[in-house]
Amino acid sequence: MTLTVDLMEGMAALSAADWDALACPEAADGGRPIDPFTTHRFLLALDASGSTGEGTGWQARPLVLRKAGVPVAAMPLYVKGHSQGEYIFDHGWAEAYERAGGRYYPKLQVAVPFTPATGRRFLGPEEYRAPLLRAAIDITRGNGLSSLHVTFCTPEEAAVLEGVEGTLGRMTQQFHWENPGYGSFDEFLAALSSRKRKMIRKERETARAHGLTIRALTGDQIEPAHWDAFWTFYQDTGTRKWGRPYLTRGFFDSVHATMRDDVLLVLAFDGSRPVAGALNFIGRDCLYGRYWGCVADYPCLHFELCYYQAVDWAIAHGLPRVEAGAQGEHKLARGYLPSAIHSLHWLADPGFAKAVARYLEQEKRAMDEEIEVLTAYGPFRKVGRDD
Repeated sequence: MTLTVDLMEGMAALSAADWDALACPEAADGGRPIDPFTTHRFLLALDASGSTGEGTGWQARPLVLRKAGVPVAAMPLYVKGHSQGEYIFDHGWAEAYERAGGRYYPKLQVAVPFTPATGRRFLGPEEYRAPLLRAAIDITRGNGLSSLHVTFCTPEEAAVLEGVEGTLGRMTQQFHWENPGYGSFDEFLAALSSRKRKMIRKERETARAHGLTIRALTGDQIEPAHWDAFWTFYQDTGTRKWGRPYLTRGFFDSVHATMRDDVLLVLAFDGSRPVAGALNFIGRDCLYGRYWGCVADYPCLHFELCYYQAVDWAIAHGLPRVEAGAQGEHKLARGYLPSAIHSLHWLADPGFAKAVARYLEQEKRAMDEEIEVLTAYGPFRKVGRDD
């Protein structure tokens, strides 16, 4: 039966039931989705709060494939007016293309805005992955746009779809913490070299010496006042890192209303006053660290709230992985090892596509070497050494 392509006007144009049946079928029994970020409630919170939409450079146009009118596959597709908030950087490509006389923006992006976390981008049965990609490429080509980018897709999606219609694969890296089944944080520490073990213990002691109370909150434990405090932290960090925060205050209100069971909010209190916090989202098999902020300088508190509290919570709840966001080689010494990240790119101009393909070949060789070297310098005890 013929598939039809439907380009929707924002997430509100499709029901949560129809979208989530494709995005997270594993949660149909009431359990957690593998990826909280591609759920209808998360993407709708971005739209409804004005974090995406007119004036943001992120215009949601979710793409849906239908068979006999019934949605059978979908992807979170955005029209992008810039390359901000993506974390798979193509600024150099844009500059080179525009220096050569081309127009790089707008472009199309298959992604979760402001979220450097690997997850499914081709939602629905595997048989519809290639048709979804071809439909998105046809839309890109038909509208005279420069390019289509699928960022933070799964390794399986990248392996199957690289080469389709000339699509290029790209590999970058992040630092992830893996849990082989630790029974406690001390058991994790025992797997490290003595020097790294001592460093982490010292950092945790330094953080505790500030006399703050640390609370890990989720679900109904999170109160509106906690979001007021976190908004202050987020604004400060966002202003320093990006010039202005990506998310609006309304986003956090939407998350509280529809996703607080998917959230782990770690707050540090000076008496009754929150002074720092780290926001995490909870997936079925991963804890995703997203944002952090603080109102004063507390040495080592960042490491405690963002990394060690996350590891503690993951161990206690049997999660096999913690992803602490983009970049940061300082994570290596704290037990987070390099992990390959995948994306797919289709470029309309054949000459430009060839130039980018050459660059990606060189980048992948360098990335393979970097991952190998960084893993070798990781903090874990080496086989045959008792330190």
